[in-house]
Amino acid sequence: MGPRAGETGAEPPRVTAARLGGAGVVGLALSFVDNAGIARVKGVPIARLADAAEQGVGMSPVFDTFLVDDSTTQGRWLGGPDGDLRLFPDLGRAVALAAQPGWAWAPADRYHQDGRPYAACQRQFAARTVARAAGHGLRLLAAYEVEWTVRREDGSLPTGGPAYGLHRLTDLSDYLRDLLTALDEQGLAVQQLHPEYAPGQFEVSVAAEDPVAAADTTVLVRHTVRAVSAAHGLRASFAPAVAPGGVGNGAHLHVSLWREGRNLLTGGPGRHGLREEGEAFLAGVLAELPALLAIGAPSPASYLRLVPSHWAGAHHCWGPENREAALRLVPGLPGRPETANAEVKCFDGAANPYLAVGAVIAAGLAGIEAGAVLPEEVGGDPSDRPGVPRLPQSLPESLAAFAASEVLREALGEVAHDTFAAVRRAEAQLLAGLDPEALIDATRWRY
Repeated sequence: MGPRAGETGAEPPRVTAARLGGAGVVGLALSFVDNAGIARVKGVPIARLADAAEQGVGMSPVFDTFLVDDSTTQGRWLGGPDGDLRLFPDLGRAVALAAQPGWAWAPADRYHQDGRPYAACQRQFAARTVARAAGHGLRLLAAYEVEWTVRREDGSLPTGGPAYGLHRLTDLSDYLRDLLTALDEQGLAVQQLHPEYAPGQFEVSVAAEDPVAAADTTVLVRHTVRAVSAAHGLRASFAPAVAPGGVGNGAHLHVSLWREGRNLLTGGPGRHGLREEGEAFLAGVLAELPALLAIGAPSPASYLRLVPSHWAGAHHCWGPENREAALRLVPGLPGRPETANAEVKCFDGAANPYLAVGAVIAAGLAGIEAGAVLPEEVGGDPSDRPGVPRLPQSLPESLAAFAASEVLREALGEVAHDTFAAVRRAEAQLLAGLDPEALIDATRWRY
């Protein structure tokens, strides 16, 4: 079988069941995120939590070949109706959902029925890359920014306030208050909540944590945003593009690298305080960005967002505090080394957060192993700098880089690498030829 009771979290299953039951919970939602970037779920009554933790919950491996429209494709290894897996909840992350009374949530790891780890489990992939970093004596912290756009059920905007404007906070004060309350009741450390640039767009930032926990947290944050939005008669979209020609939703990934309690992105002799390993890690990420884009900007609609001069990170470059660079170095506040980090700006809400953070770690570790060095930094808008290359401008282009990346192939393994590529090729074919408006309509409410 899979992990024994108690191995997937800090509490025994019966203790967790009693804790959640005391909060009025009657059902637990076990979720994982598939290769299409969609969170899929199985629910169990709280009275069956011990059984779920000890024996797992069944779910077909075919979900790894689902596309954004719920059709399926076939890879070399996965696809079709055969087989079954077991979902095991991580009880350490089980939490009562503040905006959905009676329900709790926990992320799930997937195993074969005989207990073997499932090669295509995205959460376990992220955990493996964290363990690999730990084997080098390195620790990582990560956090995703969550951007979303709200509309009324009839499609109209609930606020006409300006970008970043206090006006929007006034218009949707009750909604945003309830969101903050729900996130706090679920134990999430919110750093900021504010209006964003696009009409009806908002962003919430949370504290950095272990990379797997950061991916768990962004799933929970998005789920909570949806639930609070629904309670206020609103729909929330995390899609990379929500209106033709507009600024889309990003899912910027922030990471920092640590050794023996020291942040390797600050306090060193290198450019902007980078230590040698910190620079090599970032150089590895930068080198793999065209391939990483297939994971972090994986929808054909992603490339409607990824345009120059929109703070989307459309150019293949890095720079300190440069919001137009795909890789932005954040040197941090004076005297506070914990605030130094790097931001991958080209990622969006169509990405599987476990795959995205795991792939970034794998690329960074490859940079360290190779002793990589960052190229010249870029300041200002790269569009004004001749010779600064663009990142891939379509999903087929980024998939070609993904297929050519030995770093990502080795890190993911043949099964996960092939299945992810099959899903993304099929989505590119599914949505090929659509004009921007039709492409957005096909994906707006899927994420």
